Amino acid sequence: MAARRRRAPVAGPDFVQRLASEVLVCDGAMGTMLHAGGVSLDRSLPELNLSHADLVCAIHRAYIAAGADVIETNTFGASRFRLSRYGIGDRVTEVNRAGARVAREAIAQAGTPGLLVAGSVSPATPAGLGHRIAARELREAFREQIEALLEGGVDLLLFETFGNLAELVAALEVAQGLDAGPIVAQMTFVEDGRTLGGDSPEEVATTLSELGVAAIGANCTLGPQGLLDVISELARYTQVPLTAQPNAGPPTLVDGQFQYTADPAYFARHARRFVELGAALVGGCCGTTPAHISAVAAAVAGLVPTAPRRSAGESRVRGQPAMTPDTSAAARAAHGLFEGRAGGFVIACELPAPPAADAERAVRDASALKNAGCQMVIVGPVGTTRAQVSPASIALMVQQRVPGLDVILTSTTWEKSLMVLQADLLGAYAFGIRHVLCRTGTPPLHGDYPNAAGVWEVDSLGLIEVLRGLNDGRDYNGIPLGRPTAFVIGARVNPAASDFDHEVEVGRRKLEAGADFLMTPPVFELDTLERLLRAIDVPAQVPVLLGLMPLKDLRHAEYLQHEVPETAIPGEVLERMWRAGESGPQVGRDILVELAAAARERAGVHGIVLSSSAGSAAELAGLLPALATASLR
Repeated sequence: MAARRRRAPVAGPDFVQRLASEVLVCDGAMGTMLHAGGVSLDRSLPELNLSHADLVCAIHRAYIAAGADVIETNTFGASRFRLSRYGIGDRVTEVNRAGARVAREAIAQAGTPGLLVAGSVSPATPAGLGHRIAARELREAFREQIEALLEGGVDLLLFETFGNLAELVAALEVAQGLDAGPIVAQMTFVEDGRTLGGDSPEEVATTLSELGVAAIGANCTLGPQGLLDVISELARYTQVPLTAQPNAGPPTLVDGQFQYTADPAYFARHARRFVELGAALVGGCCGTTPAHISAVAAAVAGLVPTAPRRSAGESRVRGQPAMTPDTSAAARAAHGLFEGRAGGFVIACELPAPPAADAERAVRDASALKNAGCQMVIVGPVGTTRAQVSPASIALMVQQRVPGLDVILTSTTWEKSLMVLQADLLGAYAFGIRHVLCRTGTPPLHGDYPNAAGVWEVDSLGLIEVLRGLNDGRDYNGIPLGRPTAFVIGARVNPAASDFDHEVEVGRRKLEAGADFLMTPPVFELDTLERLLRAIDVPAQVPVLLGLMPLKDLRHAEYLQHEVPETAIPGEVLERMWRAGESGPQVGRDILVELAAAARERAGVHGIVLSSSAGSAAELAGLLPALATASLR
């Protein structure tokens, strides 16, 4: 295959020279304008370069008319990993070339001399997920996007909204290896004055200054005043020209659209102050519009950049120094969850969800199960769109009010953002929850709210990694917590999965990510389980809990076989249930006891988890004595 032709930057040297002699105005938010134009919040914005190029071009022209000298391509989030979330991960080159082409067309239509096109490059993955991608794959994703932007004819590259310094450095090294021309490198800082990854302005300025970029700066997250503090700190540790592109204040959601508080006049006043600190390129990020950029252009007209006033003093940044977590073995001592049991075999139950108006029932059910011989309960996820008490609340109630009964909280990822998920886990930990079963979950599609939609930022594997990070003393952005947690992390594996090889691969990855124990959904034969555990190569120290469920009759068995995904009922079991007739419940109990007895003899199985299709704690309590006896045979 012939090598792709790469167009050289149109005005690279001109950009560097102009930074030294004049204050350049960058454009404002593209996403804000697209959403205001009717584009939904859940759509891929870079894809609009292909499907709605006229809309993107019109926004570029509006910023040009407002006085922008530099137009950013609509390619933020146009890496293969981000585009894959919308099913277009294979169109990276097409999307980025189109982004550059549309920006150049807007400049051509404007007919204004001296305008520049900056190729926008964002982090390759959403915040906090970059560590899940191999370094080689991350670099390849940057290379793919950068090459396409250069082929499209950008004048410079603008790396923006990076929260992790190491990822930005990797991206810059890729660009420099491609002789990409002038580079602007911007990171995003949060309220404590550090990046999402915990980097201080001093660390950012020092590191980026050594890489030979044309300008360094900050954008997004903070409004004008907050970003002013960051730029002030950056200026103390570099003589490289600075850039500043704040948000228009904090956002609020009104009638399905984000609105921002900083008006153009206020925004423009801060633009002048950025220039006084050494900024040679000023513009806007989220919430800014052509009105903001017009005000900025007027405010900085005729100003000449001043070199940043570098000093050797200690940083005055408001954020506290990163703390080194205590990751010693003592801080993460063995949890003993599966130790000290009678016969060394655990008898656990899935605790039925109580009615919304009677949360106390969970405590009564848990007490009854404990009295019947249950040693551990698993609090399941929200399983219906009808009103329901949160699983974490149930787990806390049971743990505090039923002493001697271990509790495992099931945490699903579909209904929470990564930020909320982490906050909930840390909150549960603060109240004593230590054992968490990680599941992706499935949004309910029935009940009082049939249109309930799921939100996924991470799946069960990602949740395991989040918990492992907390146990290592860092949050999902890598920022030290100061003190590590000691979660015991559980993961699901399914012997009845339709794609056995995929289940093996996922099981291995879950163990590598940090799973401490494994649990299966209800199974009805053990040979496949044994094959799965052997294929995954589960270490001897990783406990496995086997899910079991009593069959009621043939109709119940056929329902599970044909209408419950990833569930398999062996032919001989179906035959026994067919022959059972009205004795179905007893035969179902017999099969359950046989499986429990056989499970104890299987290497690697440390216990059973009993669940009821009817959600009946009384049914489970009635089965426990027979299961306890079976497990000790």
